[in-house]
Amino acid sequence: MLTYVIRRLGLALVVLLGLCIATFFMIHLVPGDPVRAALAGRASPDAIARARHQLGLDRPVLSQFWLYLSHTVQGNFGTSFAYNSSVGSIVGQRIGASAALIVYGMVLSLLIGVPLAIVAALRPNGWLDNAIRAGTTLTFAMPAFWLGLMLALIFGLSLKWFPVSGYSSGVGGILRTLTLPALALGLALSTVVVRTLRSSLLEVLQSEYIEAARSRGMTELRVVGKHAMRNSFMSTLTLLAVNIGFLIGGTVVLEQVFQIPGVGSLLLDAVKQRDYATIQALALLAGAAVVLASLVADLTQAALDPRIRLAGR
Repeated sequence: MLTYVIRRLGLALVVLLGLCIATFFMIHLVPGDPVRAALAGRASPDAIARARHQLGLDRPVLSQFWLYLSHTVQGNFGTSFAYNSSVGSIVGQRIGASAALIVYGMVLSLLIGVPLAIVAALRPNGWLDNAIRAGTTLTFAMPAFWLGLMLALIFGLSLKWFPVSGYSSGVGGILRTLTLPALALGLALSTVVVRTLRSSLLEVLQSEYIEAARSRGMTELRVVGKHAMRNSFMSTLTLLAVNIGFLIGGTVVLEQVFQIPGVGSLLLDAVKQRDYATIQALALLAGAAVVLASLVADLTQAALDPRIRLAGR
């Protein structure tokens, strides 16, 4: 197990290094001068030159990359010239709302998707199974902003159950202000849960050990909950980890729709103002979240299933 963990950690570090390289050079390929954009064209050439020197933008590109990489390893993401503040402090103020939205959306996707997948797997190819798959596919096909607007229109403006904008911290504040955007994320992601878990359950429920459990007089609910779900849920767990990127992308849109002060709205503002340091930090943060989620999913699978550790050797 230790060898497997070390190999997966090493692979994660290589991916993060590649992510650092990609984010740095892709940002520098964007046309336009960030200093001129920040100073709104009102500064003199000398002031622009001084600002470029302070930010290190007058150095060779490779020198800028080495400086960026060494500072990133130390946890220093630089200074935002658009906000005239540390990037770390700006992101720290915004990341709580986005993290709460992502976690809330994932929880809702499981609460919606897992029961529907079990019902569909127990009655495969019936009218209920077909209705569940059609309904979840429909919500997955809807754009996030449109689904969020429809939820805001129905449950916010018409029924007045939830607010349609703003963010409040704390459990009560999160449940009140983030339910609608989290539900938009959860409905879209529940399609992945239903399709993956249903397929795995159908395969596992035909196994010999499941038939043996049924022959011992176990109820179908106990067979599914105690035996089938443990082996079926691992593939769903992996897909959920991979779809962290989908959730992050969804928050960028939904934070604009519901006026949530998270890192998604911060990213859009940074792109408009060509704020290199902030864009690089947020891109690296999003990529690191995906890598970390995949690593946790792989290690969890290895802990639950020894065959994965043996295959890794």
